[in-house]
Amino acid sequence: MIPQIHKQGSNTLGLLNYLYGKGTHEVHVDPHLVASFDHMAPDPGRDPNATKRDLQHLLDQPLHLLDPDQRPEKHVWHCSVRAAPDDPVLTDEQWADIARRIVAATGIDPSDGAGCRWAAVRHADDHIHIIATLVREDGRRPDHHRSGKRAQAEARLIENDYDLHRVNPGDGTAAKRPTSAERHKAERHGRATTPREQLRETVRRAVAGATSESEFFGRLTASGLVVRQRLAPSGDLLGYKVALPDDVNKDGQPVFYPGSKLAPDLSLPRIRERWSAGQPDQGTPLRTSADGPSAARRRTASAAWTAIMLIEDGDDGAAAAVIAAAGEVLDALATTSADHTRRELRDAASAFERATRSHIRAARGHDRALRQAARDLIHSGPALGQGEDGATTAMVIDMLFFLVTTAVHWHARHHHAQQAAAARQTAEHLRAAYQNAAAQPLAALHQRGRRLSRPLRQRQTALLREAVPELADRILAEQGWHVLAATLAETEAAGHNPVTLLADAAESRELDTAQSISETLAWRLRRTADLPADTSETANGSRITAAPAPRKAPPEQSGLRHSRRGVWTL
Repeated sequence: MIPQIHKQGSNTLGLLNYLYGKGTHEVHVDPHLVASFDHMAPDPGRDPNATKRDLQHLLDQPLHLLDPDQRPEKHVWHCSVRAAPDDPVLTDEQWADIARRIVAATGIDPSDGAGCRWAAVRHADDHIHIIATLVREDGRRPDHHRSGKRAQAEARLIENDYDLHRVNPGDGTAAKRPTSAERHKAERHGRATTPREQLRETVRRAVAGATSESEFFGRLTASGLVVRQRLAPSGDLLGYKVALPDDVNKDGQPVFYPGSKLAPDLSLPRIRERWSAGQPDQGTPLRTSADGPSAARRRTASAAWTAIMLIEDGDDGAAAAVIAAAGEVLDALATTSADHTRRELRDAASAFERATRSHIRAARGHDRALRQAARDLIHSGPALGQGEDGATTAMVIDMLFFLVTTAVHWHARHHHAQQAAAARQTAEHLRAAYQNAAAQPLAALHQRGRRLSRPLRQRQTALLREAVPELADRILAEQGWHVLAATLAETEAAGHNPVTLLADAAESRELDTAQSISETLAWRLRRTADLPADTSETANGSRITAAPAPRKAPPEQSGLRHSRRGVWTL
């Protein structure tokens, strides 16, 4: 249940005309009173002898207790209370009780003294509107400070009492939701999303991996947005605003939104924080498309692995920084993804946007590797959906899934309910994207594993039991075991010690959230041992044989750290 406190107004009759009218877009069905301050207010919706002006006079009567110069100009208080789409349709009596609880909780009509005059109007199944006059019966002003937060707190209690959909409590860091007028305008023009939401997504992608104002604004312009910069008299850049070229007002002018109105972290000062403290190390060369999308995806997987360690072992500021930077990586990956993974990756990036912000201040600098990874993805260009590009896309999605899962638990420990829920939703989108990306390369590895000779297959089983004895039976029962067996054979043939690498890969990070432990371990081994992610071209006619003298990979080559941890669950 979502209560929303609207801007205070000065025209009681004007608001009543809207509440009892047909509505600017949606059809108001059977508008009528469900509750009022004295239970006897006239109802122009059901009583043919009552008028809206009668109700207006009754509500505004306390204003006449004050001298004209003492009457507040903005005396109309307006609150809408909307049920969730999956909630049952409530009766008028239930909505009346909800209205009384909201006005009591917000200080409009407390139970311990003279309150304000108010009325609750219902003109749809799923919501009511409460209108009140901000002068009490005794002529004093009501104490409705922070009425929005107080209404939200009461709504959580109402949800519990009426067994309604539970809304996660917010912390004030969410992006501003589109207004009803913006939603209605979008529907009239056949838009799937409002301009505010479309602009927020476009600006967020323009920020991903950017390192300067010129690059950021260049991306905004290239994306087709109308951009206006706000300059000081000295010529210094103070801020910016953006608009869609086809979103205009009644005068035919573009409707602009400042960055800060799109999301708290999209204001120019907040974006500059990333540039000032999150740049790559001095001397780090800019990687270009010559490296190829697959190389950029491998580096991104490695950066995500390091980020998981920072969230688990670093301080809260470092964790907040890398979680925010993970959002940039998801945006960059979605921008450069192939058709068959693009939709789910874009949905994942959009969902994770809520998880990137909290009241914990990000310690910039710890996000350098992830921001560099986002930049690499953008500059390496779009990836193909097949071959090494497609396989490394599956590899990096697999690693990002565990990074997002780590963010879920970090937010949950800090009681960030909305952020944790957003990260969980992101993980589900990543699961779907992974299945699309991984199908072809895993099928090739699966066939390669099934073609292993019987002695070599027995050897891989023995290596598995030696490396991860507690997981061996579970892995051997998975269909993905053939994928891991082929990878173990390649790891040994490449001169690595498969037992050491497999043990490190299994013990360093949790596996319980993996749908297939064997597939996840295979991706980790292929990244660590620098094996080709796609084997479809080399698998035909090739034969894997064990290396005569396997060697242990040195720590600097594996890039892994040995640590035993408890098992997490989503």
